[in-house]
Amino acid sequence: MRPGEFLSLVGPSGCGKSTALRLIAGLIPPSDGQVRWDGGERPRPGDIGFVFQEPTLMPWARVLANVTLPLRLARLARAEAEARARDALALVGLEGFERAFPRELSGGMRMRVSIARALVMRPRLLLMDEPFAALDEITRLKLNDDLLALWAERGLAIVFVTHSVYESVYLSNRIAIMAARPGRIVAELPVVAPYPRAAGFRHGATYGAACAEVSAALGRAMAA
Repeated sequence: MRPGEFLSLVGPSGCGKSTALRLIAGLIPPSDGQVRWDGGERPRPGDIGFVFQEPTLMPWARVLANVTLPLRLARLARAEAEARARDALALVGLEGFERAFPRELSGGMRMRVSIARALVMRPRLLLMDEPFAALDEITRLKLNDDLLALWAERGLAIVFVTHSVYESVYLSNRIAIMAARPGRIVAELPVVAPYPRAAGFRHGATYGAACAEVSAALGRAMAA
């Protein structure tokens, strides 16, 4: 994967998309082969941020405490941890919600907290496992735009798992199509469209053609 790339993984349920993210993050060991990082170097603590399908927030803790959790586990001084957490919350548009509890937030806001928690360690690579799948369409489209703005600002590399062809084309500059049994990548498709991608991009010929190409590749993968 190239530095600063936005790569989406698309494929049928059970093909190993989430497993691939967990292998990259080192949460599970590979049964064969190895995961290479920068030519063989092991990632340093904080190099990888992970956003799961569910926000997985501590319901008894306020937003600021949820976001500072990785820094507290890393034994960072409280003042610095809270300052970095406030910066991360500002990046995701949640200034002023530091003292709210998760139950007081909408689904989209809870996911923003989860993204802020992943960003607070200032990772080089952000792994996102269908983070917007459970959200309504309006919230999802807004978070797509916010994610692209954040990606451009921070220069992150992102691996994004989604079941949505349309979401993958809108967000990515490369899409990997996976097939199941065994889980494997069967096609890689570039999305040749400049950033920033305004709302009108979804109505253009380039977007439509790219969606059709990804849909066709996904159909072949499901039949494989």
